[in-house]
Amino acid sequence: MMTPWSAVVLAGGRGAGLGGVDKASIEVRGRTLLAWALDAVVDAREVVVVGEAVPTDRPVTFVREDPAYGGPVAGLLTGVDALLHPAAYVAVLAVDMPRVDAHTLRRLTDAARGAAEGPAAGADGAVLIDPDGRRQLALVLRTERLAQVRPGREEQHGHPLHRLLAPLRLVDVPARGDEHRDVDSWADLRDLAE
Repeated sequence: MMTPWSAVVLAGGRGAGLGGVDKASIEVRGRTLLAWALDAVVDAREVVVVGEAVPTDRPVTFVREDPAYGGPVAGLLTGVDALLHPAAYVAVLAVDMPRVDAHTLRRLTDAARGAAEGPAAGADGAVLIDPDGRRQLALVLRTERLAQVRPGREEQHGHPLHRLLAPLRLVDVPARGDEHRDVDSWADLRDLAE
């Protein structure tokens, strides 16, 4: 039986490299980045989007971190706190990664579950890595373990993601093709649209 998982889509950044444009509403191949992200987490039991509420045809909960623009850790924890029915695992995905799809999330959830139950038992989740071995903002974490390492509310704003993840044992899942590519600039957007 497949272990259920929830998802948090991080869509509340400033989009500084794009002149402050809301990344979630940017279109790639005729679809918004948010639509691509929601397609990627289609298998999730519940989805929370941390960002401005926008029309969508998917049943999602929109929330904002307080104060706004607190970074990925504040967004992630705000999203987890907004889940009505937290699952054993939570997937975390940046809205600006349109090449991540449902197959990517299945590989991540399978790796996280397999690591927790298989020969590498004791792992706390799985993370997508780029061809250079750098971790990307596409990961699946054991919800219980995340709760154990989360900083206090006053420390979440601006808390570095690498520091949150440091005590966790994560299985590296190599990106296939351009899965690791994100949109940080207009050049990135042009390249992904081709």
